[in-house]
Amino acid sequence: MKILVIGGGGREHALCWKIAQSPLVETLYCAPGNPGIAELAECINIGADEVDTLCEFAQAEKIDLTVVGPEVPLTMGIVDTFQQAGLEIFGPNKAAAQIEGSKEFSKNLMAKYDIPTAAYQSFTEHSDAVEYIKQQGVPIVVKADGLAAGKGVIVAMTEEQAIAAVDDIMLDQVFGAAGSTVVIEEFMEGEEASFFAFTDGKNILPLASSQDHKRVYDNDEGPNTGGMGAYSPAPVVTSELYDEIVETIVKPTIAGMAKDGCPYSGILYVGLMIKDGKPRVVEFNARFGDPEAQPLLVRMKEDIVPILKACARGELTQETLEWHDKAAVCVVLASGGYPSSFNKGLAISGLDTAAKIDDVVVFHAGTSFKNGQVVNSGGRVLGVTGLGSTVKDAIDKAYQGVAVIDWQDVHYRKDIGARALNR
Repeated sequence: MKILVIGGGGREHALCWKIAQSPLVETLYCAPGNPGIAELAECINIGADEVDTLCEFAQAEKIDLTVVGPEVPLTMGIVDTFQQAGLEIFGPNKAAAQIEGSKEFSKNLMAKYDIPTAAYQSFTEHSDAVEYIKQQGVPIVVKADGLAAGKGVIVAMTEEQAIAAVDDIMLDQVFGAAGSTVVIEEFMEGEEASFFAFTDGKNILPLASSQDHKRVYDNDEGPNTGGMGAYSPAPVVTSELYDEIVETIVKPTIAGMAKDGCPYSGILYVGLMIKDGKPRVVEFNARFGDPEAQPLLVRMKEDIVPILKACARGELTQETLEWHDKAAVCVVLASGGYPSSFNKGLAISGLDTAAKIDDVVVFHAGTSFKNGQVVNSGGRVLGVTGLGSTVKDAIDKAYQGVAVIDWQDVHYRKDIGARALNR
């Protein structure tokens, strides 16, 4: 088989790492890829959002299966374009990708099908949004309706913060067109977890549990990011809770999407808030989480390619996945200053040393080549992933890898996985 992976971040490196292990794969391409992916796949210089050019490439190279990593091409309708050209592709079509592309769409879906989530209202008028905040009180959550690279959610602890968030989104348009509508919702307390399920639009195949760390600093302080680290399994998701998530959230979501005429195929990401053993949905995403994909794919025992193919064809019959007994922890190394402005083009040292450590895999997220050296080119630069017999061992392993990698102003959290240890 010839497989094309679309994207160039840590999630796509993890997907390429897993796909490359399949005996079914003859040639692996990635567009645009990155220096880490280049060791596994042939990187093609086409942007993830260049839908027509990607389709032409897939046709010319007779690609058997395309796997879409990031959300932007999905919401642009890359799946529709490829399917119209007779190409097999893994991911939801444009209509189904609205589950991530529009927070209003996903909240309305949850309200319609009694899927547990926070109370909410959506607004297109700035004054109405401000008035609602004053009525509801704080803490409260303000979200840009559209895609904002994981940064369009503001948890406001004061009225001033909440109104400033609405000003930023609706008046200053810091997220562009994504902020033409805002969704304001009740603040949910509890512990976050991430839940993933493969689906062909009818059947579902749930993955192991995982937990992300969204805030930039230790102890969950500072602004939200795309994710500073993740681990799997997440002890907060007990076996009873796992079943409840499948029955009360995942199944009704997939059934509801099909009933509404936009069947959802691909991988569904459910961001959860868990309190007193009860799950509620924070958000849905239309793709693998990043960095959750890294520990999950490192733990996944079986060949991923037949699963991706079955989802793309509407032929998913598998009901369970096999997992390595080991735990996995991914620590994200970020550019100093992220999620605000940061310097790019700084040379990274220690990658070869880290690669020699047993049970450590370094996934590239925001790297590029400059004068023959690997340099930082994004906010989140590397995902150092460690395996261990317990979460504690996996944490130690990941930080052993982190310790040998360096560049100017590198920033990372020192408490990834700590919540699991507290249990």
